[in-house]
Amino acid sequence: MLEVLGKIFSITLIDLVLSGDNAAVVGLAIRNLPENLRKKAAIFGAGGAVCLQVTFATMATYLMTVNYLSAIGGLILVFITYKLIKPGKEEEAEVKASDKFWAAVGTIVVADISMAFDNVMGVAGVAEGHVLYIIFGLSVSIPILIFGATWLARLMDKFPIIIYLGATVLAHTATSMIVHDKALHVVRIVGETFATLIPWILAIPVLVYGVIVVRKAKVATLEGAGK
Repeated sequence: MLEVLGKIFSITLIDLVLSGDNAAVVGLAIRNLPENLRKKAAIFGAGGAVCLQVTFATMATYLMTVNYLSAIGGLILVFITYKLIKPGKEEEAEVKASDKFWAAVGTIVVADISMAFDNVMGVAGVAEGHVLYIIFGLSVSIPILIFGATWLARLMDKFPIIIYLGATVLAHTATSMIVHDKALHVVRIVGETFATLIPWILAIPVLVYGVIVVRKAKVATLEGAGK
């Protein structure tokens, strides 16, 4: 009994530790929804993503043999990160159609699944093939993920720079997935230290861009108020 509880606790802990970027995705995706729909979208999106993670975890042994899987997931996440913060008309920017409920849910599921490889490998290793452990452990983490995401969305309303902090986290995660894909041999070519630095080098400009955008918005607001 203690061994079972230990495995479930470990699975839950691993998923929570690896879910910081997932919470950022959910928070970014739901931030333009009405307050009464945010939690519902988070539940649908996170729930769907976890269901697929369970499926992937049962296939972990096979997934570990698929070349470029992590890199492909990283590229998908790069695209999603761009869509989350791309410039343009307000109704076309941010998450594409994120003011539409199912578009936000779809964004959450696709982004979470693109990041699921690390979660799945960690969880599957602890579960040792016991699918029920995986289901229970991941299910426990859902409410925490949803609460964290809705809280982040509220903070984004008040402090827009958090949008770009979240995007920076996603950019780092995406580039790290690409750099550390074993089939690409990047770590072997450039060394572990530089391979660790590359994601930060590529992600920090996202935050710098965010600071510039937020400052411009503040200046425009002040100029508008002065007229």
